[in-house]
Amino acid sequence: MTDALTEDLLAAIGLVRRHLRRSVGRPFPESSLTDSQAELVRTVRRNPGISVAEAAGELGLVANTVSTLVGQLTERGLLQRTPDETDRRVARLTLTDPAREQVEAWRDRRTALVTRALDDLSPADRDALQAALPVLAVLADRLHPEEQKERV
Repeated sequence: MTDALTEDLLAAIGLVRRHLRRSVGRPFPESSLTDSQAELVRTVRRNPGISVAEAAGELGLVANTVSTLVGQLTERGLLQRTPDETDRRVARLTLTDPAREQVEAWRDRRTALVTRALDDLSPADRDALQAALPVLAVLADRLHPEEQKERV
């Protein structure tokens, strides 16, 4: 049962992500951002002022790798690094205004598409999805790289 559930869950999540990507595209379609760079941009959008170390923990990467990504994204004009007011050794990350506007427009397109699709579902199907969200959140927490390190 668990193997079948795993396969079905991964297939469904993958299909949702692929359809969203094909319908809405990527936040920076004209650039060639790597998946890691794009994920860092999304992380900073969700957590303005996040530190490099915090972003590394969130992404399950080492701080040196995130620092390299930050340098690349700063050069492209997508991220700003500012020293922390209380500890100058810590860099705080924010999106530049043009990057934030582009990511928010992309997020709005995705939200509108998913909202329309949810509106087409029956009330019972929407209720089933709503009921599954807490379980999906627990599953996501258990799949987080930090959680995996603690289990080993």
